[in-house]
Amino acid sequence: MFSLEWPYAWGGPAVSGDFRTEPEDFRVDEELGFELSGSGEHVYLQLQKRGDNTEWLARNIARLAEVTPADVGYAGLKDRHAVTRQWFSVYLPKGAEPDWQQLNSDSVQLLHHTRHSRKLRRGDHRCNRFVIRLRHLQGDLVRLQEQLQLLKTQPVPNYFGPQRFGIEGGNLELAQRLLLEGEKIRNRQRRGMAMSAARSWLFNTVLGARVCAGDWQQVLAGDPGLDGQPSGPLWGRGRPLSSEACLELESEVLQPWAGWCDGLEHVGLLQERRLLALAATEFGYQLEGDDLVVSFALPPGTFATAVLRELALLKEVPRSVDVL
Repeated sequence: MFSLEWPYAWGGPAVSGDFRTEPEDFRVDEELGFELSGSGEHVYLQLQKRGDNTEWLARNIARLAEVTPADVGYAGLKDRHAVTRQWFSVYLPKGAEPDWQQLNSDSVQLLHHTRHSRKLRRGDHRCNRFVIRLRHLQGDLVRLQEQLQLLKTQPVPNYFGPQRFGIEGGNLELAQRLLLEGEKIRNRQRRGMAMSAARSWLFNTVLGARVCAGDWQQVLAGDPGLDGQPSGPLWGRGRPLSSEACLELESEVLQPWAGWCDGLEHVGLLQERRLLALAATEFGYQLEGDDLVVSFALPPGTFATAVLRELALLKEVPRSVDVL
């Protein structure tokens, strides 16, 4: 029912390649972007994990520190099927710290710890740095080189990645039952996933229409924009933030999803905007035999797959998929 295939901006992928064959093929390094003071009520831990998800690790930290899960902060969820470095904060204003080395395991390594004055919250980091290997490329390598050069200077559509929508779009089916069929979802986490998936779907739908129209990098009349850049809607309660030509276009595109829009207006979410274009910075690449290694940095809340999909059809090893 829900296709996760969105229009391409730069002609579609030139090749196919095996994606995340092993965790080392997808490396993420979180950069905070601010100096840690070395003192304060919060302990900051930099951890490297392999094959584990962020929330599982946060719960382990809480157990070791004998605090509630709410006392552990992190800047963002990182992919499970990867090797990732990220920061956590732990509220420990008094008393001795536990032996943080106890967090070390075959899949987790403590890299650094210090103190700071405030909790680490979602989106607090400056960027995520990626090094990604695609294996066994097949297709037009000449056009791939052209696209790689293009992405050094040009943005890609800022789509929400497929992980936002769950296994085979399962979070969207949950949203359908919640928003249109009136199903009561008592589990707060599942309800939140459904609402997040619905908002992301509506945004991608608008962005896809703009990509097809060729104006996704243009600020339309009535677009409130973000730092002067074109934006799209994250639906919620209140009047739309756009007007004029921008509102007319978005209303037309989302008219078939009016029931979802109405439902999102009644679940407590507020109207927001999100950039339509995503620029990967520090973009680099290297071809190694029939493998491609790409590296780039992205701001918080964006998806590496939005960049990769413009280059290659990603063939991923079947496995259970996180829906957080």
